[in-house]
Amino acid sequence: MKKPISKMLAIILILSLLVGCGTESNKGNENEVKIGINYELSGGVSSYGQQSVDGIMMAFDEINANGGINGKQIVPVKIDNKSEPGEATSVATRLMTQENVAACLGPATSGNFMATIPVAMQNKIPVISSSATADDGVTVEKDGTLNEYVFRTCYTDAFQGVTLANFALNNLNAAKAVIIQDNSSDYGKGLGKNFTETFEAAGGQIVALEGYVKNDKDFNAILTKIRNTDFDVIFIPGYYEEAGLIIKQARDLGINAPILGADGFGAPELTELAGAENLTDVYFSNHYSSLGDNSKVEEFVEAFQAKYNGNEPSAFNALGYDLGYFIADAIERAGSTDPVQIKDALKATVDFDGVTGKVTVGEDHNALKSAFVVELENGIQVSSVQVDPQ
Repeated sequence: MKKPISKMLAIILILSLLVGCGTESNKGNENEVKIGINYELSGGVSSYGQQSVDGIMMAFDEINANGGINGKQIVPVKIDNKSEPGEATSVATRLMTQENVAACLGPATSGNFMATIPVAMQNKIPVISSSATADDGVTVEKDGTLNEYVFRTCYTDAFQGVTLANFALNNLNAAKAVIIQDNSSDYGKGLGKNFTETFEAAGGQIVALEGYVKNDKDFNAILTKIRNTDFDVIFIPGYYEEAGLIIKQARDLGINAPILGADGFGAPELTELAGAENLTDVYFSNHYSSLGDNSKVEEFVEAFQAKYNGNEPSAFNALGYDLGYFIADAIERAGSTDPVQIKDALKATVDFDGVTGKVTVGEDHNALKSAFVVELENGIQVSSVQVDPQ
């Protein structure tokens, strides 16, 4: 009997040593929180992704300098999804199954973000976007199913579309509108739909609905077609790559009507493509405005300029910055790096105070927050109107 017992004791001793070795090897991770960053750092919409990441990294640097999250330092794991949905899925899989992150931030655009949702749901890892505004298929599926591990800190396209239609009606006194929308994206179609429904319900008329697809460059045929139409405003639901060219070509043809856009206008490249001289009487819905008296925003702008060579922060910079603090706040309240507990803390967020406004997470995991409609004059933001959720 002694021999088997001694063998058993030896096995127990070896196992205990192995467990001890494993614990020792993971000690370096005990003081860290790994957070995945899955963003468009190259490709067609890299401007949105890079701006978002600049804001996130600024927030993480500040948090780490102030002691981290519950004493743990944030370790960002940043991977480029190349502005491609398939690549975004692959990046999400790597972050969640190989890098063992506690949560994932991004991507920036709705299509790329939606491509990561099945991975998040399968692995039970929270994913959050600060700029994926599509109405369907993000936090809630079309059949009404809640995606339990999916959150966003931005308003939706429905809110943007309604806001812009009301702005056209009430602030620009528009009765007739032309829509030139991106038919290749859910973003463009969703915005166009919500604008149309609100505008027509209030007595407005859509006198022309024209479409284009991603990467189109020449819009003269569309613009020549509408030039002799009687209208008060043009709404362009799409991203800056095409919107900038549409605006330039419209102004070149002598079309000087007010132009409306959504948050897809919120990139410096819009000015490069359209030309600053053509960006007058242009309005767009935005997540952030540095205009007005707001000490929190002023401090953010000053810190951003100090960190990034005097550059003025964009809305995507501000959204990324808030997102960095938003996930840190949830992890701190969870008191854990366990993804399930982080998810529960995200759900319970009330009045998170960011530079883009206060965020409360609704039952549908969407943010309840305000929007801004910003006016451009020669490419410079000259005024903004805050619109609160109903």
